[in-house]
Amino acid sequence: MASQSRGGDRGDRSWISERIVQVIKKYVLAPLKAEKIPYFELLARTKDNVYIDELTNIIRLGSKKIRRKLSDIDEAKTFMKTVLVAAIIYEAIKYNKYPTIRDVYYDAKHTIPGTNIDTVDTQAESDSIIEDLEVMLGASREEMGLQTDVKCKVVGLMRVRSGRDIIDCSRQGEGGAYSPPTNVDRLEFLDVDAEYVLVVEKDAVFNTLNMERYWEKNKCILITAGGQPDRPARRLVRRLNEEFNLPIYVLTDADPYGFYIYSVYRIGSITLSHESVRLACPKARFIGVAVSDIYEYNLPKNVIIKAKDADIKRATELKTYPWFKSPAWQRELDLFLQRKEKAEIEAFSSKSLGFLEEKYLPEKIRSGHFIV
Repeated sequence: MASQSRGGDRGDRSWISERIVQVIKKYVLAPLKAEKIPYFELLARTKDNVYIDELTNIIRLGSKKIRRKLSDIDEAKTFMKTVLVAAIIYEAIKYNKYPTIRDVYYDAKHTIPGTNIDTVDTQAESDSIIEDLEVMLGASREEMGLQTDVKCKVVGLMRVRSGRDIIDCSRQGEGGAYSPPTNVDRLEFLDVDAEYVLVVEKDAVFNTLNMERYWEKNKCILITAGGQPDRPARRLVRRLNEEFNLPIYVLTDADPYGFYIYSVYRIGSITLSHESVRLACPKARFIGVAVSDIYEYNLPKNVIIKAKDADIKRATELKTYPWFKSPAWQRELDLFLQRKEKAEIEAFSSKSLGFLEEKYLPEKIRSGHFIV
């Protein structure tokens, strides 16, 4: 289903309530009335049901469907949890509440009378059900009004309106940064006076660049999510590129986990492939740190880190992903597997304090040569 509202008015969620009713009628009430077994049908959010859309160059959900039948002993509990979580979201919308996803977990969690079985064992279970409902309802959890911890921080040359407040992201105090709301679509950009966006994997590196006022000296916007990107960070990056045509540069450690973080910003992720249109930014470019940079910049041996078995396994997996099949990425991953060495962004400090912001980043941006 196509969404009727992306962002917009804080209180307008009635269309989601209507869709919940439609889904329950179709998959639960109608089968019961016809004396048939209820089931839920939805697109599978699995690795074998995603593909790279050649037109948009992002991960998209395929057409493979799965059914969760009430009659199947292995699926009955998941069926029940789906009804339960849908009811909680429906009630939240009805009474104009904005619960956290943790609230949903606790509201759903109780022991079934007469048994020692809990309806929900972990928050991961309820979170997965929320994602299933996103697919079935054609509505994001942000549109549902569900709140999450926001890791995203931003600083730089732009002003935004959030609710009744105007936030100047260049005036957040010494080393301060703005944390956007869960639903970034509610932000109104008032003015953006930047030439590019630099997305930084690590919070500590972001803080250093912020303290150095890199964003002011280089007329840019700095964004971090402190590791794996959360939805607000991904949506903010997408909007800044889409609405202002700002180049997006992603800076990570020189290791397979950093490379994967870059790919999530650029093409999306398997588990959230149903939201790639909103969250992925196919024009994002990897500025480094590349494995080849370790040797091209002659980093000292004492700052190079020996790869662990988990790193090698992850790199081997990345080589099989379609979005890492380009010759450039295959060369980087092959080099990593050959040398079995990695490095952190901060390793450039071994050359001199300030090397990253004064030499490495400007050189990379000026060169225009990025691994894609």
